[in-house]
Amino acid sequence: MSVTEEQIIEALRPVQDPELHRSIVDLGMVRSTTIELPLVTVAIDLTIAGCPLKAEIQQRVSTAVTALEGVDEVAITFGVMTDEQREAVRKSLHGSPSETAGSQEAHGHAEGRTIPFADPDNRTRVLLVASGKGGVGKSSVTTNVAVALAARGKKVAVVDADVWGFSIPRMLGTDREATIIDEMIVPPEAHGVRCISMGFFVDEDEPVIWRGPMLHKALEQFLTDVFWDNPDYLVVDLPPGTGDIALSLAKFLPKAELFVVTTPQAAAQKVAQRAAYMARKVRISVSGVIENMSWFTGDDSKTYEIFGSGGGKELADKLDVPLLAQIPLVTSLREGSDDGAPVATDPSSEAGAIFADLAEKIDVELAPKKRYRSELKIM
Repeated sequence: MSVTEEQIIEALRPVQDPELHRSIVDLGMVRSTTIELPLVTVAIDLTIAGCPLKAEIQQRVSTAVTALEGVDEVAITFGVMTDEQREAVRKSLHGSPSETAGSQEAHGHAEGRTIPFADPDNRTRVLLVASGKGGVGKSSVTTNVAVALAARGKKVAVVDADVWGFSIPRMLGTDREATIIDEMIVPPEAHGVRCISMGFFVDEDEPVIWRGPMLHKALEQFLTDVFWDNPDYLVVDLPPGTGDIALSLAKFLPKAELFVVTTPQAAAQKVAQRAAYMARKVRISVSGVIENMSWFTGDDSKTYEIFGSGGGKELADKLDVPLLAQIPLVTSLREGSDDGAPVATDPSSEAGAIFADLAEKIDVELAPKKRYRSELKIM
């Protein structure tokens, strides 16, 4: 039985580009096929030269074509898309600046570019993770909440907005940088979570010495130039305090929900409440408090409240929001953050189970209530 080119194309249609999550046929990546049974040769145009996932694409194409009757061998040749092809890909997935331009008066516009997450009809929930001071584990909480939400089958993205102290790429264990296709930034993915960070654009030990306008522009690009692909959740790791970045994001993301991270220490929660008060002043809703480093369990199986107790509950009561979780001080949480293996990937562990429960509360208990519109019947 002979194999036709049409059959090969249909076999390749379910094959997705690992980064863009779209069919390689629909993206125009299949340049040609040559049939010399039992050999089929497929020419693939990669979106960029040096594509980091070339081997994955090769494996997926080979598996799909060898499944056809009469095909015993698949040879794959690779080329690179032209500038015109890349432009077509970007337009099909992300539009273009001229197509998304709008007035500042319209919701969520940043320098003429639409921020999709600010659109009232956009279904992405934006979670801002904040703290009053550094050192309370805000970034590790952000990472593990994102991973736990992804484990629930949600599409999750993270913006590392802590421009000066970026750490999310290391904590997530991303092993490659962001890809740029015709000025569209494609974020890398790890543990089911896509992320963007200043860490992809500067060396890890390089300081970012920027003032307000440059920070504002960088955040705008993180929200508008990145191909987020309509996630269920956009989790934003804010820098400590109430400075320019927090104010810019409040303007860009008016539908956001704020979660405050604190330790049990009284001094820490006093500082953390400032972040919550700032959010309310700019009309960002505060959804809950997360207490980190709540206790330590020693080798003697006793729990020790190293940083005191009650700070999270006291802050939650002051803000009239729930205390959503108390996270213990455990070695695996620290090691996972250093090694790119978030503790939330193991829900059977003590801390992993707490993050799984926290993700369920955010996803279910704190889900926005559905709005019902009355139907107007014309008699």
